[in-house]
Amino acid sequence: MSQVIPTLSPEFAKRRAYRNNSPFQNIWNILDKVFDPELPGLTIWDLGILQDIQLADELYTIVVTPTYSGCPAVDMINTDIKMELAKAGIDNVTVKVTLAPAWTTEMMSPAGKAHLKSINIAPPDENDKVICPNCDSENTKLISQFGSTACKSLYQCSDCSEVFDYFKHF
Repeated sequence: MSQVIPTLSPEFAKRRAYRNNSPFQNIWNILDKVFDPELPGLTIWDLGILQDIQLADELYTIVVTPTYSGCPAVDMINTDIKMELAKAGIDNVTVKVTLAPAWTTEMMSPAGKAHLKSINIAPPDENDKVICPNCDSENTKLISQFGSTACKSLYQCSDCSEVFDYFKHF
């Protein structure tokens, strides 16, 4: 029996390398305390929307890419970014929301996908194979294209009967 070795998506690996080579490690680490308000406990880094940190003329610019252009959580995330940095004594901050390049679920960290499962949301799958986050069954059926938010679909497991969100693969 062969063992499957999990690999990082190329998109996330690129993001992680960029972050690891950034001169602003302290800022990245502070921003690890900012969570998506619609997904309890999921950081904006692990969700994949925190893209870049820039410094010009003594002003930090934090670049985020929302999961989709009409995401209602963006305003709260921007506020939370500024508040978390202010707690650390960094007040010279602006948040830039960019739609290009577009966010994809491939930007999510493996920890982010594992966190989704831990809160009973099926993580995105590049082949849209929806696995029940409760019992790991593949015997699931679509109930609605839209779940608790527009970026999720509502499914039900035919084995354990649980209803759950599936974070759509983009």
